[in-house]
Amino acid sequence: MLQPEDRCPGVMDLIKQGHFFVIQAPRQSGKTTLLNMLERQLVAGDKHHVLYCSVETSQGLGAIREGMTTLLNRLAFGIGYHPGLARFAPPLEVSLKDPGTGLFRYLSTLAANADKPVVVFFDEADCLEGETLISFLRQLRDGFVNRRRIPFIHSLALVGMRKLRDYRVQIRPEVQTLGSSSPFNVTKEAMTLAYFSRDEIAALFQQHTDDTGQVFPPETIDTVWHLTRGQPWLVNAIAVEMTETLFKLDTRRALTPALADEAAQKLILRRDTHIDSLMERLKEERVRHIIEPILLGEGDSIQRESNDFQFVRELGLIRDDRGTLMIANPIYAEVIARMLNTDLQLNLPQQLIHRWMDNHGLDMTGLLRGFQEFWRDHSEAWRERFQYKEAAPHLILLAYLQRVVNGGAKITREFATGTRRVDVCVEYAGKRYPIEMKLVRNPKTREEGLAQLEEYMNTLGATEGWLLLFQINAPVAWEQRLSWESVSHTGRTVHIVGL
Repeated sequence: MLQPEDRCPGVMDLIKQGHFFVIQAPRQSGKTTLLNMLERQLVAGDKHHVLYCSVETSQGLGAIREGMTTLLNRLAFGIGYHPGLARFAPPLEVSLKDPGTGLFRYLSTLAANADKPVVVFFDEADCLEGETLISFLRQLRDGFVNRRRIPFIHSLALVGMRKLRDYRVQIRPEVQTLGSSSPFNVTKEAMTLAYFSRDEIAALFQQHTDDTGQVFPPETIDTVWHLTRGQPWLVNAIAVEMTETLFKLDTRRALTPALADEAAQKLILRRDTHIDSLMERLKEERVRHIIEPILLGEGDSIQRESNDFQFVRELGLIRDDRGTLMIANPIYAEVIARMLNTDLQLNLPQQLIHRWMDNHGLDMTGLLRGFQEFWRDHSEAWRERFQYKEAAPHLILLAYLQRVVNGGAKITREFATGTRRVDVCVEYAGKRYPIEMKLVRNPKTREEGLAQLEEYMNTLGATEGWLLLFQINAPVAWEQRLSWESVSHTGRTVHIVGL
């Protein structure tokens, strides 16, 4: 565990100073764990009562009476089991008579009765919607601004995926922000729960080493950082997979980068609930509007102030790397590609497996010539089946290559906006095969692709590469579209594959 002040600097000061604030972070990033640690730390100080309450039971209940009644019942239920607050709990019946003031009344009476200041953490606060959300925020604001006259909660945190300014999306979808008329414009600030840094991953793993003697070498930590980009659930899941499953708790053996890769592949194939729930979001149009341009390397169409962008970022599916939008981490990138082309993978001919592979390497030229035939015969039918139609050529090729992966190869994908390309590297038998995929948008596409592929080959140290040019909706006969040209330049061979 990392201490709360390490993960969310300044949060204890906000609580001690009596502020209301927001903690915002993507799913499965450690928000609830942070709240539990804050609670333990505050209780140990013996100066506050701390109450945790998830309001998730009110999700979907937009009508004020139904939503606030459910919320109040959940709050009272939690207080009834609280070792320090149960004896100060006011009668719930009085507050339930008027849901529009019931939360304010209940928390005010609780604060007046209690022998110490009360701190409340409302988890999953951004799942509330409609009039329930408006009433919830207004009653908390009323309590805050009047607490010099009427007792109220000492400090309060709203915790969820969204920043407070985006809560209004749940109230009135056509409005982007809460604006100056916010029903809860009293928050001190929004705290963001950052993903782990490379050093924080090392600190967590060092705790394991201190406890067991089992070592995570620096190169293994680098691999975990690369695969996860610090996403807390993924970091923990890979570590658990390595130490408990792959090594059966054998602490005598060091944990190698190859084991980290193997653990990541197991997570990708297993698709635990965390990954599965994120991938289900890919079916939503607001997610497709953001993810598809990234898959194509074309980010010009993404409006970073739009609700769709904010939503996808808060899900944790994407990240901004110095102005370049990309899929959040390599694990998500592979899962997204697999998720979007699953049906095609399952329907591809069985003879694709091992057809272009032997112990000496991979016949990438033969494989891609085979793909040209497949593209001519099946592309129109399969493109219509994809929700992500613009990205369909890339996804179809990745599905085709994935059948090779099943034969023992490895695919690395790079999706990022602004590049107008997709980099793919197939690794097999110790060799690397770089592929550049581009949609033909203008006459300069070929030259841009050659320059980009050369740059990619330099990065990989490869002397042979393949540039795939997809001519989508081009009024050109298949005999002209399906071309193949091999050129040599600066000691490298590049195959230009027309599709």
